[in-house]
Amino acid sequence: MIRPILACFILSLCVGSLSLGDTKPNLIWIMADDLGYGELGCYGQKVIQTPHLDRMAGEGMRFTQFYAGATVCAPSRSVLMTGLHQGHTRVRGNAGRDNPEAQALRPGDVTVADVLQRAGYRTALVGKWGLGDVGAAEIGLPRKHGFDYFFGYLSQHRAHNHFPDYLWRNEQRVELPNVVTPVGEFGGGYTIEPKVYADDLFVEQSLRFVDENKDRPFFLYWSPVIPHANNERSRVLGDGAHVPDYGPYADKDWPVQDKGQAAMITRLDRYVGRLLDALKHNGLAEKTLVIFTSDNGPHNESKHDLTRFNPSGPLTGIKRSLTDGGIRVPCIAWWPGKVAPGADSAHVAYFGDWMATAAELAGLPAPADTDSLSFAPTLLGQPAKQKQHEFLYWEFHEGGFKQAAVYHGRWKGIRSGGADAPVVLYDLKNDIGETKDVSAQYPDIAEKIGVYLQGARTDLPEWEPRWQIRRRP
Repeated sequence: MIRPILACFILSLCVGSLSLGDTKPNLIWIMADDLGYGELGCYGQKVIQTPHLDRMAGEGMRFTQFYAGATVCAPSRSVLMTGLHQGHTRVRGNAGRDNPEAQALRPGDVTVADVLQRAGYRTALVGKWGLGDVGAAEIGLPRKHGFDYFFGYLSQHRAHNHFPDYLWRNEQRVELPNVVTPVGEFGGGYTIEPKVYADDLFVEQSLRFVDENKDRPFFLYWSPVIPHANNERSRVLGDGAHVPDYGPYADKDWPVQDKGQAAMITRLDRYVGRLLDALKHNGLAEKTLVIFTSDNGPHNESKHDLTRFNPSGPLTGIKRSLTDGGIRVPCIAWWPGKVAPGADSAHVAYFGDWMATAAELAGLPAPADTDSLSFAPTLLGQPAKQKQHEFLYWEFHEGGFKQAAVYHGRWKGIRSGGADAPVVLYDLKNDIGETKDVSAQYPDIAEKIGVYLQGARTDLPEWEPRWQIRRRP
């Protein structure tokens, strides 16, 4: 059973003392889709151009051990919204179209948007939601979970198409001029007459929201779809990197998939630069914390060449891996005058920590009964006040149930094949690429992680562990 945030916390939202003076900071969370740890210049990328994000890191703080909520989309977003790790949050995997309610938040699930909305923030979600759709899963619609305004995709499956024929504004369908013609049964593929790129609309909506709310505290959750692949196009045409143009890569002697992948990331970089410039222009930079990150590790679904871009950097694995390449993500914090410029932080944090962080920065008591520790002390240069996680937790339901945990930021344990299966242990401090199992060398640590994994999750009927190994469909 999912653990609720205590009702007494909800009733006490207005009595918390402000920790940053009498003005609540604006909060912006920008989350790319399937962007790898190594796909930005400031994290070692040598081929793809990301000058604006590199500048953001130079003007702010770069986290070097920041983790997504999961190794795939929906559960990672659920962890972010609820402040509960993957063994406690509502949505623990990509459930698919056949089981929409398993991929939807429900009444009683308290989100960070709920908390900030009750604290007087104007809240908006622009981009991809993935935690509730029209029809059977309407219990999970964004405006039922703390957002005053929504524009984008409800369904993560429809978000595969960067040129959709419609999006949603709140609960109203907004028709777009793109012509989408299914090829066979929907999901198998389609042809597209492209006119309007969804992420171009999302940046405009985000800029408009900031401009319209510059005189009051706001929370913007901007969730671009790029550089996620168009999976259906990839299956039909072998090219899932769908982008209006190839930008600075148009003349490269590369396959079109590689051009498209690089162009999407550079396009995203340009979007972020526009937002930061707008904040400065409106006099909001010193009043606004901006976090940039990714929902999980890099994909290979566009059929682009991973060796060209080395998207995981020094890490092993990609999306759907429980090694760090699937879950450790870039994270940049920007807040002029508050976050020290050019800083690197080795603080170990994850998506679930956004709940406590946002609450603290808004001057509220930290939510009770979550898996969330505020990293505001790290942002504000107060390391002595920074609390640390003993364990971080992940699980994965595709192809046989698997679990992973990080212990004290150094030790990584992964278990698959059964509840009593041995733990494969890695020393992240000395082996960031997770190349050597050291469980025989450190049996006590492997055992400690194994015991933790056995009790780390609560039961939800729709997310029962299935330990048998089976081929992913």
